[in-house]
Amino acid sequence: MPEVGAKFDVGGVLLKQPFKIRRLGHFGFNLSNMEDGVRFYVDLLGFRISDVMDYSRRAKDPAQVAGLGDPNGYFTRFGTDHHAMVLFPKRVRDALGRQERPGITVNQITWQVGSLAEVGAAIKWFNQRGIKQQRSGRDMPGSNWHTYLYDPDGQSNELYYGIEQIGWNGHSKPRAMYDRGFDKPPELPQISEFQEVEQARANGVDIFSGYRYVDQLPANYDVDGVLLPRPFKIVRLGPVYLFSENMDGAMEFYRDTLGFTLTEEIRWRGARCLFFRSNTEHHSLALFPLELRDALGLSAHSKCAAFGIQLANYRQLKGAVKFFHQNGITVTESIPAELHPGIEYSATVRDPDGHTIQLYCAMEQIGWDGNPRPKELRRPRPLNEWPEALEGGDAYVGEPFLGPWG
Repeated sequence: MPEVGAKFDVGGVLLKQPFKIRRLGHFGFNLSNMEDGVRFYVDLLGFRISDVMDYSRRAKDPAQVAGLGDPNGYFTRFGTDHHAMVLFPKRVRDALGRQERPGITVNQITWQVGSLAEVGAAIKWFNQRGIKQQRSGRDMPGSNWHTYLYDPDGQSNELYYGIEQIGWNGHSKPRAMYDRGFDKPPELPQISEFQEVEQARANGVDIFSGYRYVDQLPANYDVDGVLLPRPFKIVRLGPVYLFSENMDGAMEFYRDTLGFTLTEEIRWRGARCLFFRSNTEHHSLALFPLELRDALGLSAHSKCAAFGIQLANYRQLKGAVKFFHQNGITVTESIPAELHPGIEYSATVRDPDGHTIQLYCAMEQIGWDGNPRPKELRRPRPLNEWPEALEGGDAYVGEPFLGPWG
């Protein structure tokens, strides 16, 4: 990536970093209770399994992982991206020596950049600045070109380009095509995905032999004209809410290293809370000081305060609240309105490990002048005061969901 003065030419635009994060691509938890966790994320939230990875195959002795529950890692999706939510078995990983730092239950926070050249330039830039990277290359399954690095608290962040897309027939890429994986930074340029498929076909690979998931629940809900197994459709991931023991260091990492923009800073119970964006959304990432965890009554085992999931519209958000109640899941407001500025209608549920999941339907967008909406113009409503319908406003702003819902 050519450097011009103190800035980098990224696709003809001068930036402080040699890459530009466009969005949160995928995210994952390491779960102690895998069986119930998979039920929560797949059966209740509606993520579809795109591929399964058996961690027990990595054990030198089967006794290492015996009796530790489901040894599989699950790559799941809500759209065409190969994976959006990644669920890994914490107890099995720990037994295999893959433990994370205390409080780290997130296995990846993954940010999409715009090109393979940006990934390559990021790897070189991090090396020049002495920023340690866990690994770089191209993983299978998923096929995304990437590099991983830790924030000051030990959260694993990934920059990536080009994740595998799963189309109309629901099949992921077959394992016979995993020969295009890389465990080191690749030489550039690389052949295109289309050329990879052509090579596989020429070699006699059945390109329709990959994993295909079939939902176990009947599609009984009329969801705005489409029959689905749940009364809602996930359309976007994020924001990510993190607790930090080093707020200044974390701010510097996300702002100055990864290039996020600070949208807003607030004080809650005297503590500084920071909200960052990568695009036009009010925030894709929030940082809270760790001492707020007890005050919020959130799980003491994790530095992830919450993870946001956007549903298609307000009616579906209300339908989701009812659906979770009917399935024995308590719906609350674990994250106070002051700590999700830009999201007016929000409800939270907890997965079997105690992670807080925020459900919402719309987020304030930041315009050309870069300023968020004045606080006095925000009107968040508690769950028990939600109206039957909303009056227009910001209901359908922001990144649209592409493709069919089912």
